[in-house]
Parts: sequence; structure tokens; C-alpha cells
Amino acid sequence: MAEHVFHLKANWPGLRNDVGEIEAGNLKTKISIPPEMDGPGVGTNPDEMLLGAAATCYIITLAAMLQRSGIDKEGLTMESEGIVDVTNGVFTYKKIFHRPHIVLKAAASDKDVELARRLAQKAETSCMISRAILGNVEIVLQETIEIAS
Repeated sequence: MAEHVFHLKANWPGLRNDVGEIEAGNLKTKISIPPEMDGPGVGTNPDEMLLGAAATCYIITLAAMLQRSGIDKEGLTMESEGIVDVTNGVFTYKKIFHRPHIVLKAAASDKDVELARRLAQKAETSCMISRAILGNVEIVLQETIEIAS
């Protein structure tokens, strides 16, 4: 069994509403509590980073699956949204919506469109981050697939 180890360094010099820093490989940023949770909103925050991890894992997995299946795409973009529930002062990450938009080359067939749709679904269950949060955070996929004109 091969393992990959990822390292992160964090520094939090102050109290709740101060600003810290994290550094992990190419990621180097300030962190703080978001304004929605009565924080200063400087840099990024855990909610954005969880959404970012889920979204980047999904879109990279989908791109790799499309390539391996020989699907020729014109473009692949996505918007994602994270929903956090606040009940009695307790914050719970409830749901992530991924809205990938796949544009296939003009020569694509109906069969290509159907395969791209199946791969969009499969990528969500194949992504390492999706599997890591399975059972805790619901992931909703709302894919759009079109053929370039």
C-alpha cells in the first residue's frame, strides 16, 4: 500500500476574530472566520476550503474520466455552492451543489452526450473528497451537457 502524505502549517496568533495563515504546498493564504459567522472575513475559511476541495477534486476527476473515455470536449466549467445550516448556534455543513457545464465538440453524437452524463455522475462517487465526506455532507449534482454549435 502506497501512501501520500500532505503537510500543512498553520499559525493563529490571536483570538477568535483575528487572522491566521496556512501554508500547504502551493497553497499559502490568510484565514479567518467569514463575515456570515461574525468574523473579519480576511483570506479564506474552512467552509470555502471544504467547498474548494470538493469542487477541485470533482472537476479534475471528471476531466480525467472524459479524457480516458475519448470524449472530446470544447469546455468544462463548474459552479459549486456549499450550504451551512445554523441551528441554535451550531454550524453544520449540510449540502454541496456541483453544477458542471460540459460543452462537447460539434461532432459529438447523442451517445457521447449520454456517456458524458454518466461520467459526470460517476466522477462524483469516484472523487476522493466526495468519498471522504460521504454520509456527512450531501452532494447534489446538476450537470449540463451541450454540443458546441
